[in-house]
Amino acid sequence: MLFSPLAAAYPRARRRFRRALAALACCACLPATAQQATAADDAPETESPFAFHGQSTYIWQRKPAFGAAYSGPNSLGTERAKSYSFTATLDLGLRLWQGAEFHFNPEVAQGVPFSGLHGVGGLSNGELAKGASTSPVFYRARAFIRQSWGLGGPTETLEADFNQFARTVDQRRVVLTAGNFGVLDVFDQNEFGSDPRTQFMNWSFLTHGAFDYAADSRGYTWGVSLEYIGDGWSARIGRFLQPLESNGLELDTRMFEHYGDIIELEKRYQLAGRPGTARLLLFRNKARMGEFSDAIQFGIANNTTPDLADVRREHAKTGVGVTLLQQVTDSLGVFARASLSDDKTETYAFTEIGRQVSAGGVLKGDAWGRSRDALGVAVAINMLGSQHRNYLAAGGQGAFLGDGALRYGPEQILEIYYSFQPVKYLSISPDFQFVRNPGYNRDRGPVKFYGVRFHGEF
Repeated sequence: MLFSPLAAAYPRARRRFRRALAALACCACLPATAQQATAADDAPETESPFAFHGQSTYIWQRKPAFGAAYSGPNSLGTERAKSYSFTATLDLGLRLWQGAEFHFNPEVAQGVPFSGLHGVGGLSNGELAKGASTSPVFYRARAFIRQSWGLGGPTETLEADFNQFARTVDQRRVVLTAGNFGVLDVFDQNEFGSDPRTQFMNWSFLTHGAFDYAADSRGYTWGVSLEYIGDGWSARIGRFLQPLESNGLELDTRMFEHYGDIIELEKRYQLAGRPGTARLLLFRNKARMGEFSDAIQFGIANNTTPDLADVRREHAKTGVGVTLLQQVTDSLGVFARASLSDDKTETYAFTEIGRQVSAGGVLKGDAWGRSRDALGVAVAINMLGSQHRNYLAAGGQGAFLGDGALRYGPEQILEIYYSFQPVKYLSISPDFQFVRNPGYNRDRGPVKFYGVRFHGEF
């Protein structure tokens, strides 16, 4: 929050004046007046109507050479290579009226991915969804309003954070978020593994792998979400704009024709005295998409390689995800996810994962005297539906995959990172990732990624 020296000095002078009045009243034997002065002195100061936060993240990765029987147009290159990403974001917040706040996030991104962001379902750097240019690109990431309505009962305190004002709210409340923001700002929040800027970097751990959530190529969209947050359970619903084309930057503004709908139910519980959360997420996307079986049939009929661009028409894609979060000790938290989609149509906004199971945990450094540090370990098994496999095996190209052929095998990913935090607002995180069957192909890999992340925030 922003304060000027003059604004800070005026309340101190006012408090000194009140204390002097209280002392004078005591001398005059006026206890009632003294009590009033003391109460006024203890009253909270007016909160600032503004908020200002910022973050910057740099990720560098290296990939050694690996073996492959063959490669295609969308394969991960077998040669030794380097990759990097840089992002910087500001949060400019404004209190509007009772329970309402507005946030504007300008952002800049720059980076070079491995092989043009191709060849793997679980891509190695979640920040590279936001930029793949050697020159900095400036854009608006978020511009949204959030309105909360309290429903009475006990209260809780929210701490100041990115896109959040510090305030006291009812534990039971309704929250409306509308404007330009990210689906993952509201849905499938995972305190142990969903932020590539501070936690796991691989796309397999950003959210449910099969959750083809509506977003532009930078991960943001326009939409509206409504949440009910209760004492022990919550419910969320939202509708968001889809891109005009698969993984494109421009959004389709026909919200009642092409859209992404999401419903999430959440139950909070105690297990052995430790908090836990269980969630069920359902999604349905409607857009003009190509179906894998149609592309294969068209290719056979015309003696050509199947191509989704030849068969695009109106389709709906549905999916489901289950999440479990559990605090095991004061230092250890774990998560598990399972998700699947019908995987009959092309990936439209996220990555090429049709089914997934994943699990991981984060251990804080209290056990070794580094309370701000953390060690994270996670594994994921990514899979494809049968139609998706057949399309790639026939030489078809997806948004991220296409080796020209396919000997199918589930993609298996391990990631380990250590977050070293020398000071409160800076972290340095060495990271290692191991991918078996990259692109779901037993004829390629395994692949290793070594990296380091520098993250600062205020």
